Amino acid sequence: MAAKNMSMSLRALSHLLTYPDAELRAHLAELQQVLHGEHALDKARLAALDALVATLLAEDALDCEAVYVDLFDRGRSTSLHLFEHVHGDSRDRGTAMVDLGKTYADAGLVLAPGELPDYLPAVLEFVSTQPPRQARAFLGEIAHILNAVHTALQQRGSHYATVLAALLELAGEQVHSVEIAPEPDIDEAWQEPQAFDGCSTRGQARPDTPQTVHFVRDRASTQIGAAK
Repeated sequence: MAAKNMSMSLRALSHLLTYPDAELRAHLAELQQVLHGEHALDKARLAALDALVATLLAEDALDCEAVYVDLFDRGRSTSLHLFEHVHGDSRDRGTAMVDLGKTYADAGLVLAPGELPDYLPAVLEFVSTQPPRQARAFLGEIAHILNAVHTALQQRGSHYATVLAALLELAGEQVHSVEIAPEPDIDEAWQEPQAFDGCSTRGQARPDTPQTVHFVRDRASTQIGAAK
């Protein structure tokens, strides 16, 4: 049985996850038409996506943009940068970025200025260029990350959660909740340390406190879904 075509739906979902500026909001109706026209998603999911679009259109422009920033730029659990969930701040992340960027270049795709390769909308643009079977398999490789972000968005009561659910359904994966580790308050995370009192609020002990040494294997992953 041939895999269902989903390329246009992936591109539309990619756009729905980008910053909701005036240009995006002006094309929301077109994105709806694409999603409904390709028939890659069922009616229930399309209705939920329609609700997201209605919310984006009904909200004040500045409020809409502020909500987006608060959701996706102020917390790790809802980050749209996939390697944030896989590699965190380790140096493996940089190597994986380079490898993914080369994959895009080999496919003839060029990132926008300042855009990182692991940004989910960019990943979806790449996946949309692949044949349906390969596209579905690629989404399956990152399903654990998509479920984690979906869970975090649901906990925030965000309509954006339905976009992640749609991606999981296109991958043929089960949408389910996962355990989300609590995050520090944003003010604590960005707090400047006191002089000679440790280098950050996390991961460093004070000078008079014994410190644990951790040995980390120096091995970069070239796949987004390598760490589960």
